[in-house]
Amino acid sequence: MGPHPAVAAIRLAVRRVLHDLLTEHNRTTDVPAPGSRSPRQQAPAVTPVAAARVACDTARETAYDLPGPAQRTPRRTTPHERTPSPLVLVACSGGADSMALASALAFEAPKLGIRAGGITVDHGLQPGSHLRAEEVVLRLRELGLDPAESIAVTVGRSGGPEAAARDARYAALDDAAERHGAAAVLLGHTRDDQAETVLLGLARGSGIRSLSGMAAVSGADGRYRRPFLGLDRQTARKACMVQSLPVWDDPHNADPAYTRSRLRQEGLPALEKALGKGVVEALARTAQLSRDDADALDAWASQAETAVRDAAGLLDCAKLYTLPPAVRRRILRRAAIEAGAPAGSLFARHVEEVDRLITGWRGQGAINLPGKVVARRQGGRLVIRQG
Repeated sequence: MGPHPAVAAIRLAVRRVLHDLLTEHNRTTDVPAPGSRSPRQQAPAVTPVAAARVACDTARETAYDLPGPAQRTPRRTTPHERTPSPLVLVACSGGADSMALASALAFEAPKLGIRAGGITVDHGLQPGSHLRAEEVVLRLRELGLDPAESIAVTVGRSGGPEAAARDARYAALDDAAERHGAAAVLLGHTRDDQAETVLLGLARGSGIRSLSGMAAVSGADGRYRRPFLGLDRQTARKACMVQSLPVWDDPHNADPAYTRSRLRQEGLPALEKALGKGVVEALARTAQLSRDDADALDAWASQAETAVRDAAGLLDCAKLYTLPPAVRRRILRRAAIEAGAPAGSLFARHVEEVDRLITGWRGQGAINLPGKVVARRQGGRLVIRQG
């Protein structure tokens, strides 16, 4: 008799991600995966859309979660040299989603010859948080994960409590991945989390990129992987229950002081009551469709950017004017970020103001952007720089 359907579902989701990671690892070490052709025989082209996807997801994680595979330098192995197995870490809070992910990783990784470890981040925001972090580490070790460690962080105030905690958490996970030489860090975000992210993006009015939600692969060098984006939260919780895995429910997830908590406890249930079941699935599907559209527009903007710059590298206002607004604003946003504007603080309204220097020029003055970046129009050129 096979495993419970919920357990089978989480294991399958993790197995697929591990297969992808193993294929990438073998490609970078010039070792063909079983049943595949050698790197000399297959050299998949990197399309503009794929290149734009990696670039945009990396920028979004910095704002919000690598040089791409084409930028890695393959290392050839001799016939007598054994390729070291990759290490995959799981970020585990002790909640149902991440505990289900940890259990699936612990089960699937050894079968593929992959080393598996776990990291829990102690944000220090609740009394006794260090004790709970130690309990999570113990559970990870009981699953057979090694290394398993807790990292204490100091949460700042920039961008609000949720954003500040997220920034501190990702910084800690990045550091752990670098120290241990991990090929990837698995995150337990589910389809429900994706739906919440889409609604939050819609409320901010931030455009199609925000509606695209979280990427399955993101971060520096494709470090972060989200196997559960196609699974609902209840499946992960059921998997923990049938495996007798203890879970910890973070009280912050039910605290109305946090926007995402209010959306989870009140907003989504109200939508389902008004519109019927299937809202979460529809929002997750919207995220994927929006991501495909956003990736295509980003690729278009990347190709068009070189054509609208003059010999000195300045943006030509007349050429920018001829582009569709969605493409033009992407170029303007990218230019502002390159000039030093923090991606997380650069909102749609900022880009729209800069865009008016192109489409509604009436001799207006400079536009001040986050990061002390200034955009002004001079002699038919758009100049964006600090100070």
